[in-house]
Amino acid sequence: MHGYEEPVYLISVVAKVLTIHPQTLRQYEREGLICPSRTDGKMRLYSQRDIDKIKMIQRLTRDLGVNLAGVDIIMRLKDKIQAYEDEIEELKNQIADSNRNSLNTIKNPLVKRESYEIILFGE
Repeated sequence: MHGYEEPVYLISVVAKVLTIHPQTLRQYEREGLICPSRTDGKMRLYSQRDIDKIKMIQRLTRDLGVNLAGVDIIMRLKDKIQAYEDEIEELKNQIADSNRNSLNTIKNPLVKRESYEIILFGE
């Protein structure tokens, strides 16, 4: 069994499995939509991640009528959203760690509250 990101599939295999012309796969690469790995002999090798991206491109183009420029924009936005979601999850974990490590007496451990006493001296 190969890893999700491990490049193992030749262009001919991917084309046959996805019923797509190899030239279309080359066009997707030229457009920057996919980036298969290369062997020392310059043969393209696709990972399962690449195949899933190609399936998404096919759904967008065939089923929804999106052109390749639109596909590029959608995929970039999807990647940004994923990066933001990952960052949010990391921040949530940091907050949870901070809450576990703080004193239980403070209601909101991320907000430091200080109180001051004012003393007035008469003349």
